[in-house]
Amino acid sequence: MQLTANFKLGEFKCKDGAGVPDAIFVNVQELANNLQVLREEIDKPITIISGYRTPEYNQQCGGAQLSQHLTANAGDLKVSGMSTDDLRDTIIALIDAGKMKQGGVGRYDTFVHYDIRGTKARWSA
Repeated sequence: MQLTANFKLGEFKCKDGAGVPDAIFVNVQELANNLQVLREEIDKPITIISGYRTPEYNQQCGGAQLSQHLTANAGDLKVSGMSTDDLRDTIIALIDAGKMKQGGVGRYDTFVHYDIRGTKARWSA
């Protein structure tokens, strides 16, 4: 199912094979809408390396107990040819400009976490 011009629902499914539950579909749609803004800004494909997570998978991969991934509010992102610093900075600039929803932005060595929690959270790992 196509969520936006560049994102499909299947890209957000849990790595254990579970799909996004219908009860939280609205969250994944909002996340995809925000990621579409980012996609249009950078004009490069975005790889979602982790989207929705089942509680079991979240525990297996060491995710936070109250992870935004559990409610399909988060995506761990990678963009070929773009550093994690540049990706993080672009997301923050779009949030500050009011083009993307305020939320969590975390920079890791190989990906950037973005979530739509609605409150500001920033970290590096």
